[in-house]
Amino acid sequence: MQTISSLEPNGKISRIKIIAMPNNLKQAQQLYIDGQWVDADEGRTFSVSNPATGNPITEVADGGEAETQRAIEAAHRAFKQWSVTPAKQRAEILKKAQQIMEERIDRIAELVVLENGKPFAEAKGEVKFALGYFGWFAEESRRMYGSLVPSPFPNKRLWVQSKPLGVVAAITPWNFPAAMMVRKIAPALAAGCTVVLKPAEDTPLTALAIAKVCHDAGVPPGVLNVIAGANPIPISAAMLNNPKVKKIAFTGSTEVGKLLMQQAAKSIKRVSFELGGNAPFIVFDDANLEVAAEEAVAIKYLRVGGQSCICANRIYVQENIAEQFIAAFIEKAKTLKLGVGFESGVQIGPMINEAARQKVHGLVEDAVSRGGRVALGGNYLTDDVYVSGCYYSPTVLLNVEDSWPICQQEIFGPVAPILTFKTEEEVIERANDISFGLAGYIYTRDLGRVIRLSEALDCGLIGVNDAAGYTHEIPFGGLKESGLGREGGKQGLEEYLEVKSVVVNFSK
Repeated sequence: MQTISSLEPNGKISRIKIIAMPNNLKQAQQLYIDGQWVDADEGRTFSVSNPATGNPITEVADGGEAETQRAIEAAHRAFKQWSVTPAKQRAEILKKAQQIMEERIDRIAELVVLENGKPFAEAKGEVKFALGYFGWFAEESRRMYGSLVPSPFPNKRLWVQSKPLGVVAAITPWNFPAAMMVRKIAPALAAGCTVVLKPAEDTPLTALAIAKVCHDAGVPPGVLNVIAGANPIPISAAMLNNPKVKKIAFTGSTEVGKLLMQQAAKSIKRVSFELGGNAPFIVFDDANLEVAAEEAVAIKYLRVGGQSCICANRIYVQENIAEQFIAAFIEKAKTLKLGVGFESGVQIGPMINEAARQKVHGLVEDAVSRGGRVALGGNYLTDDVYVSGCYYSPTVLLNVEDSWPICQQEIFGPVAPILTFKTEEEVIERANDISFGLAGYIYTRDLGRVIRLSEALDCGLIGVNDAAGYTHEIPFGGLKESGLGREGGKQGLEEYLEVKSVVVNFSK
């Protein structure tokens, strides 16, 4: 049993609820290899904890190099049959997975809350979005078109074919444990690839639950394998060093992405990376300020409490409306309710762990030491209901500069630096003067300005008067050091395909 509570906006502690631990978590969770649920070698396990309370949730089998190699071998064997399974049949299995995941949406969302800490409503929204990728790529799997190219020779025919790559190693993060997993495995399986997946050590339970969904949907043995482990290094090393792995699909930090890319280059593995972000949120003086302030608060604080790669990282406001916007933004941020994710009305949960909280607070302290001003928050929350969790107050920083770490680094927490600008040309230059290029947001009613900025900003995703993020139907990925390749859209399927050209000389 878990005792949970939360702090109301007025400072009062809400009523305490008792949440029963799901029965299936009372025993250690197993790895999923070759269609079987198995223990790690020598019975090794590691503990997964709830960041809202600090309490352990359950034990999980602690996989390493040996277990990963067995999973790769299983995926390699399974690829021979799965790759030639008709696309329509693969699509039917993915649609079945979507249906089962929909039926289990509440149970999987509960796991997200337990191991990630985000509020239940947000977790359920994530799971709902995640299962949509099964449906989208089920449909796209039947559109792996080749082509017949007009030949310059009368006695030859030129064919271009799309073929699945092979075994894919997928590495997913903790901030969206359901969405990031399905966004990788759905296109891979749709294309005819097989997968060995390593979920983040903080959040393996969601991945294992989705593996059970796929198992029950009829995904054949070896087509999907999940290796959880406390230490990611031996698992990723096995993936990188095995020549049977043809692609690395990774979502995480730019620093780790660079290391993976170096290792993948040794065997020329295909890579697709969604890496760090530092999204500019730009508000012009002709924007609807009420909408801009509300949506800036939402994209800053209400996606895993700011622990998202597309969260607003730098908020730029045109000078003549800055005072009005800042006042509205702060008032809205003050109303946000923090607490344990199962409590009704909670909007922000804890940070994922203490190291993440310390990193964010260090950026705030550095900004203050340089002359920045804390207009809201800027501190740990440790009293009453927050005593055991990794909570950090929603924070607003003013008087900051672009060159400071708070603006150059990905914050990955509930801290909003607000800067001012004078002209369109100036804000474009400042927004682009950074190594990241994942997401950006523009608020204006000027259509010409929309066109100029959407073309000028170095971002893979741009929201215009919209901060809701991407959808299944469009590709998502970064420019510069924010990544390689795209996920979602028709391009998401292409990332798992190899192109072959065939020249047929029929005169011989």
